[in-house]
Amino acid sequence: MDRVTKNRKLYVGAAFVAILLALGAGQALLDNASAQTKQAPRFEVDPFWPKPMPNNWVMGMTIGIGISSDDHVWVIHRGNDPGNLDRTELAVVKEGAPRVGECCNPAPPVLEFDAAGNLVGSWGGQPKDNSYDWPESNHGIVVDHKGFVWIGGNGGPDAHILKFTRDGKFVAQYGKKNARLKEGAAGAKPTFVPNSMDMDNFGRVAKIFIDPKANEGYVADGYFNKRVAVIDLDNGKIKRFWGAYGSQPDDAPLGPYDPAAPVAKQFRTPVHCAEVSNDGFVYVCDRPNDRLQIFTKDGKFVKEVFVAKETRADGSVWDVAFSKDPAQKYLYMADGVNEHVRVFDRQSMTELYNFGYGGRQPGMFLGVHSIATDSKGNIYTTETYTGKRLQKFTLKGEGAIPKSATPPWPGM
Repeated sequence: MDRVTKNRKLYVGAAFVAILLALGAGQALLDNASAQTKQAPRFEVDPFWPKPMPNNWVMGMTIGIGISSDDHVWVIHRGNDPGNLDRTELAVVKEGAPRVGECCNPAPPVLEFDAAGNLVGSWGGQPKDNSYDWPESNHGIVVDHKGFVWIGGNGGPDAHILKFTRDGKFVAQYGKKNARLKEGAAGAKPTFVPNSMDMDNFGRVAKIFIDPKANEGYVADGYFNKRVAVIDLDNGKIKRFWGAYGSQPDDAPLGPYDPAAPVAKQFRTPVHCAEVSNDGFVYVCDRPNDRLQIFTKDGKFVKEVFVAKETRADGSVWDVAFSKDPAQKYLYMADGVNEHVRVFDRQSMTELYNFGYGGRQPGMFLGVHSIATDSKGNIYTTETYTGKRLQKFTLKGEGAIPKSATPPWPGM
């Protein structure tokens, strides 16, 4: 009798295990089917965009991108800055030196490409009459709804932003160069002091977002100060500002980011973007803290999202752009350390996948810095450090979520 009972228990146990295995296999199939039914925007790199520039021109660190209403792509780069291009990239290594060969020459700082990738405009740099102060290190470019071009700068003395017409005619300068210079510190090694409470000047601006309905600009102020500052686009006056969590900004040094440490209550520098969605939320790139903080337009904190939280050094959250459907269903993020463009569902802020990884071939990145979308939903990126280029990723519609960390080549 004991043997029969024992055998019966064994049979029942085996049957129970079999049922569990079957249920597990069934759930796995369901999960797999569910994953295959999830959709995401798919992109394909265009290796022939942009077209070659004239005059053996090359770009230096390419640290800003904007799309105007006619789908022209505007970039700003640092090829004219001393040391930004090395001697192997220059036909004339230094002023007055003999030409060593045909290649190459730094392109003007501001470059305008049409939708087909043709270079149709170029200008920029310090004017001979010194009527305005070109940034020591230009950073960020945007074209507003009235056709004006705005530029920031993150060099030592850069405490101002500039406004131009599309053909480079100077319109206005807001803020003063050297406003952050410590009094009495002029000399070979000037000392600068941040001031995120300053209502008249800035502290090394990363970029500007244009809100045409409110006629306001959201300034990621940014590389020295630690705030978002909102300006009137007609007179450049600061209307309001805030720091992390919507609090008053604090310029005290935080030290290097440590993923194991308590979450920082203030932004680290740089505050690298402040982009406004159609439904009125402000997405702020707290780059070295590996987080995106989301606010209302008046600076009320809504939530934060951490991205690749173990990333150190220059951080993971460099720049964001939105998909072009009215609801802006997707958010795209440039990550210049891990070398990805990350694709998020914007409402849940769930990362769906990412594309690209470190490398020099099309669809790969070395210091992917800035990101923007045109009216058709195509993505454009720029690269800093040794990347020094502009790339286009054509929207191919929505499809099954692809494998992450792969270059979006045709057929992949």
